[in-house]
Amino acid sequence: MNTHPEHLDVIVIGGGAAGLSAALMLGRSRRRTLVVDSGLPRNRFTTHMHGVLGHEGIDPAELLRTGREELAAYDVGIRPGRVARLDETDDGVSVILEDGERLTARVAIVATGVTDELPDIPGLAERWGATVLHCPYCHGWEVRDRRIGVLTTSPLGMHQAQLIRQWSDDVVVFTAGLGEIEEADERRLRARGVTLVPEPVVEVLGEGDQVTAVRTADGSTTEVGAIFTAGTLRPHDGFLTHLGLERTDTPVGSFLAVDATGKTSSDRIWAVGNVSNPMANVPISMSAGTMAGSFVNATLVTDDFDRAVAGPAPVDFWQERYAGSDRIWSGKVNTVLGDIAAGLEPGTALDLGSGEGADVIWLAQHGWRATGIDISDNAVSRGKEAARTAGLAEEQARFVVSDLSDPAVLDRGYDLVTASFFHSPVELPRTDILRRAAALVNAGGHLLITSHAAAPPWADASAHEHRFLDAKEELAELELPEDEWETVVLEHRHRAVTSPSGEPATLEDAVVLLRRLSS
Repeated sequence: MNTHPEHLDVIVIGGGAAGLSAALMLGRSRRRTLVVDSGLPRNRFTTHMHGVLGHEGIDPAELLRTGREELAAYDVGIRPGRVARLDETDDGVSVILEDGERLTARVAIVATGVTDELPDIPGLAERWGATVLHCPYCHGWEVRDRRIGVLTTSPLGMHQAQLIRQWSDDVVVFTAGLGEIEEADERRLRARGVTLVPEPVVEVLGEGDQVTAVRTADGSTTEVGAIFTAGTLRPHDGFLTHLGLERTDTPVGSFLAVDATGKTSSDRIWAVGNVSNPMANVPISMSAGTMAGSFVNATLVTDDFDRAVAGPAPVDFWQERYAGSDRIWSGKVNTVLGDIAAGLEPGTALDLGSGEGADVIWLAQHGWRATGIDISDNAVSRGKEAARTAGLAEEQARFVVSDLSDPAVLDRGYDLVTASFFHSPVELPRTDILRRAAALVNAGGHLLITSHAAAPPWADASAHEHRFLDAKEELAELELPEDEWETVVLEHRHRAVTSPSGEPATLEDAVVLLRRLSS
């Protein structure tokens, strides 16, 4: 079984109008979002979409294609596939795809739609979406004034039979699916000139996708130019029925019960579009997806703050991390920093998250006037002691306690600002810190960021909520003015290490080296 390497914020199951609309709002909210899409939207049988303001008459496939392109701008992933099982976990949801891949996220949005199971009548299904139709608001205008047949499949067909009369004066209702018709209902239909045919339909006749006539059980044929009918609606929710979520019984079947935002009876699962609202058309489905995406983000925002309050403050966490007497790190310079800084003209340097000071000491020993900054006073004390042991003066290697929120602590510019594996398991505004640090780089100076591009191979990838950025994503996150910076290095490097169990392993590092052109 394959496991997706990233614990996502949201998995959207279904890439139709509802699912893509939800994903769009989540992507714009900077949420780690993946859409799993089977590629089989309900309206794939038709080539024109109607009643959608601004998109009247376009191919529904074109709407989805455009939507996918829009999602790409917000870094929302789309993965082809079908979901076999959805489960709740301690920290979110687990999704197993039919190919065995496992995905994890904090929340799932189900937007898998329904299947229209049509009556088993020859000639009917192959013309579905062309001249065999179900929604007069979607297709009635296109077949207006034709002789329209209504093939009833249940007593609900009475409503459809009356509705179709708005689009044509010549309507034929095949009433066998209604059961025994009340005299008042029959009188009501005939009063509007509707023709009633009681014999069951046995075949739909036509040429290509065009209906021409209907044959009934008595052998007679009735000419029609289009047929409206209603299939049995089957929601695509079998992968979560074992969860026992609350359902709502409707005249057309049992569907997932949701609140106004699309949330099911589970706090981790939303459901939008036809999978929870069988009568929703494209605009309603898009609106439901937009609403769900917005509220899921708001829910995660609240959860982020709750976690931050419940967990240790960054300074407390790192103080505790460096509180013991044992060395945390190797005491050696980070390989990337050593390789790159060796080729630069020594000047002033700033090391973010300097820890026990190995990088600062190496820089000082190679001619740099280096400053180490760390949020932990314990770490800074270790760095100062290591510098003294190395025989370095304070003007060569100084250490400062700060989280970069106090500008007065940093009263100079630097020829090199470096951040090696500047990650934190507790909440820390990493991107904001890196951007502030970039502002401290002198013209002609360099910014070097070395980071983990992936979790270590021995780790349980599904347990990692942290998003490991690749080199291009690291650069994009900084949002630095392109006319002020030159990209010198943008690559991944592999590092041989020994795993905690003593086995050889390889780590992947993302390396970003930028040179400031102006300040």
